Amino acid sequence: MLLGVLAVGWWFCLVDGGAFPPFDREEGGLELAGQVHAGPGGMTITPKGDYILSLHQFFQADDRVVKMTRDGKITPFPNAEMNSDEGYHGVVLDSVLGVQCDAEGIVWMLDNGRRGEQWAKLVAWDTENDQLHRVITIMQDAVLETSFLAGLALDPEAPFIYITDPASGSDAALIVVDLRTGLCRRVLQGHYSVVPQSKVLLLEGKPVEVKRPDGSNVQPLAGANPIVVDRRGHWIYYGPMNGSQLFRITTENIRNPDLFPLELEGRVEGYGFKPYTGCVSIDGKGNIYFCDIGTKSIGYLAEKDRRYYTLVQDERMSWPDGLCFGTDGKLHFFCSQLNRTPVFNGGEGLLRPPYQVFKVQALSSGTVGR
Repeated sequence: MLLGVLAVGWWFCLVDGGAFPPFDREEGGLELAGQVHAGPGGMTITPKGDYILSLHQFFQADDRVVKMTRDGKITPFPNAEMNSDEGYHGVVLDSVLGVQCDAEGIVWMLDNGRRGEQWAKLVAWDTENDQLHRVITIMQDAVLETSFLAGLALDPEAPFIYITDPASGSDAALIVVDLRTGLCRRVLQGHYSVVPQSKVLLLEGKPVEVKRPDGSNVQPLAGANPIVVDRRGHWIYYGPMNGSQLFRITTENIRNPDLFPLELEGRVEGYGFKPYTGCVSIDGKGNIYFCDIGTKSIGYLAEKDRRYYTLVQDERMSWPDGLCFGTDGKLHFFCSQLNRTPVFNGGEGLLRPPYQVFKVQALSSGTVGR
């Protein structure tokens, strides 16, 4: 398997590409909020206003997760020990991508374990009391050899977490974690709502390409990645990174272990257009926001008409990701330049650090960290 050799390969499958559909445009403002030394993979914001950023494993940074305060100070999160091989009370962060903070200041970190070939796990840190809250191992029957756990969403009304696993494409799925028991279930594997569509990303004038061991380049496609739950805890919105449609299903249905796979699949709904993206966020009025990697923009599906609009577009936004709301009610995101890494640039690195964090005014405020 191609990317198994490159240690990044559980994320993609390879097919022919297509073009993105047109969309309506609106202009917006963009404000620089900070910068970090390595390319981020995920971001959340605590109730105190601190940024928590996972550093993408493709950059091979020493720290896996960092905290950036409002004044720009950056430190390992939650501590240096957990970001090292020695660990903290036996817990080592290996390859964190998805991060989310709940209303009580508990930061949940999704560690896919693919850097050091460890068990995938959820690690929760209590930022209010500065202590380890919980560790949940993602059990073997919920993951595959191809798994590359990427995104997570916290249910605001029930003790559940939902995870996206793009895997190798055709075996992409969602994972439901019951926080009462720690039990994990793999659902919707191979369903059309989670597998990638044939849409190749063109960015900065050329396709994103991965170099194979034989020296040839191929264009990667990724399955389920962006995921979010609405404020009422009623709908989960999700879709493949490579795909132009956003899907949804009720939390009640996806949490129900008694539904047969075909019954669950039959309750998935198509909701509207989505761009090529790894992240999604939602405000209190139901407007859904995306980082559009292909057009260096932030767009949204308006709740009133389900039409897609552009909120802000800027040439500085090289691979925007990590979209979430801050304590100021604005949308915050970073630019990881992931397309300029050797992994996604045919073996050639064209990175231009530092990596910037921006914020922009949304139509309505949302939940901090989501």
